[in-house]
Amino acid sequence: MMRHLFALCALAAVGALACAAGVSAKPQTIHPGELWPDDRGNHVQAHGGGILKQGKTYYWFGEYRSRDNDPNLRYVGCYSSQDLVHWKFHEPALKLADPENLGERWVLERPKVFYNARTKMYIMYFHLDSGNYSLARVGIATSKKADRDYKYLKSFRPLGQISRDIGQFVDDDGSAYLIFEDRPNGFHIARLSDDYLTVERDVCLIPMHMEGGAVVHYQGLYYAIGSALTGWNPNPNKYATATSLAGPWSEFKDIAPPEANTYGAQSTMMLKVVGPKATTVIFMGDLWKPKTQWDSRYLWMPVEIGDGKLTLPSPHDWTLDVKTGEAEIVSATPPAAPAAPSP
Repeated sequence: MMRHLFALCALAAVGALACAAGVSAKPQTIHPGELWPDDRGNHVQAHGGGILKQGKTYYWFGEYRSRDNDPNLRYVGCYSSQDLVHWKFHEPALKLADPENLGERWVLERPKVFYNARTKMYIMYFHLDSGNYSLARVGIATSKKADRDYKYLKSFRPLGQISRDIGQFVDDDGSAYLIFEDRPNGFHIARLSDDYLTVERDVCLIPMHMEGGAVVHYQGLYYAIGSALTGWNPNPNKYATATSLAGPWSEFKDIAPPEANTYGAQSTMMLKVVGPKATTVIFMGDLWKPKTQWDSRYLWMPVEIGDGKLTLPSPHDWTLDVKTGEAEIVSATPPAAPAAPSP
């Protein structure tokens, strides 16, 4: 009898540790458009963000827009998870005062973090701007640790071009790219230098005026998505395909019914989860609330992708198993979505 009790206690302890680490033996449910609590019960503040995977741990970086932020600082939030559902809060990875005398309403947006295996450094890119968006540069901060201690390094215009919204892409061969919106010319996909501290060369300039850019490589094709230039207001996000990042790219098509305006969301990244049973591509989007930015939500959904087609299903609860790569939509009716943003 005592052996059985010890065995049950051991199993319970293992289960508790697994829960504490954000690991579960069964698929976990994601609720698009709802409050997304972290391990403290607070809504995740990682807007306009990106995901970095290190080993079995995913790090989610994004704009930390808490109500009690110091108005003189800008913050980059950082959370970690092993199942992409349960997120552990870390202190903001970056707390930055105005780095270049940009003025009271200066901007830090869309942070993305790359890991450089050669230098063993974490490099954070973000859109850095003045309040009237006239600077249009990328800023860089670096750290030796994934989740903290980022220090501001510099800002510049990549390839001498305007840069507003940025995205990140790491190809299957490990090469790293910055995606940036250059309003006079279009949508750049540019390769980073070996140390990731600058942009080495333009791989492709797609002559489309799009922001919220993201790229994924799936079954031999590259898929690029982005949104139109409508500020906070949602619009029909579109996608194109190519066999090479350099193009040529196909015409852009809607990822969802155009009247749905991408279900109120704007793209920020496409995340590929590869497992032994399936490969799932997740559309990561922001449901912006400009007047209550701390309450802005997230729309994460598995896309239907393949043979040159990409479709974003309407928001429903869905499960994800990061160990097998499998995703499944589980709810019969969509969850309540937040009100559409106003200018």
